[in-house]
Amino acid sequence: MTRSNPDDTSKKRIYTELRRSIILGQRQPGERLNVDALTRSYGTSVTPIRDALQMLNQEGLVTIKPRSGYFVTRLTLKQLSDWLELREILEVASVERAVTRITNEQIEQLENVHAGYSGEDDESSDRYASENRRFHYLVAEASGNLELAKALGHLHDRLARFIVLIAAGEMQESKHACIIEALRSRDIAVARQAMRDEVNEGREIIMECLIQEEGAFWRLGS
Repeated sequence: MTRSNPDDTSKKRIYTELRRSIILGQRQPGERLNVDALTRSYGTSVTPIRDALQMLNQEGLVTIKPRSGYFVTRLTLKQLSDWLELREILEVASVERAVTRITNEQIEQLENVHAGYSGEDDESSDRYASENRRFHYLVAEASGNLELAKALGHLHDRLARFIVLIAAGEMQESKHACIIEALRSRDIAVARQAMRDEVNEGREIIMECLIQEEGAFWRLGS
């Protein structure tokens, strides 16, 4: 019997908890993540802390500054706008290709993910971001282009802390249902429009929330 490495177990727990705190806005953009303080807080060695922070860096949630440390990634509004525009490009390309390639089994997987979301508290918002990522990744995977799916999955990781801002609305649920039905009926025009509507309406909600509630943390820069 193979025993699990305690550091691996700690790394996964630390990664999960830090990621959740960033996604839910409990840690602010630009906030320094002190390794010594985290080590004391989690009662572990430095290694799993640094490993977890490296994982978050790969997702774009943490920025590593040489000789300075680890920080919650801060974006300009221009960078965020570019990410959201890129999301529309990738999402629409994915669903257009998926319409003619998706299998009945893949449609069933989408239905299962869609059926799993409910609630409006912090925990469900965090879960929604993960389930929303899973839904869109499955659509991209059904396109048959795995590099497209990987690129979209990575983009969703970077956008996770913004996606939670629209998790409480019913708009996403109705759009996902529409996308599933369009894929089932092989209707490329409806699928394309439903995906574009979801992404664009989500972008409007995100930008409005950020400007109204967190304007002090944002810069316009390029």
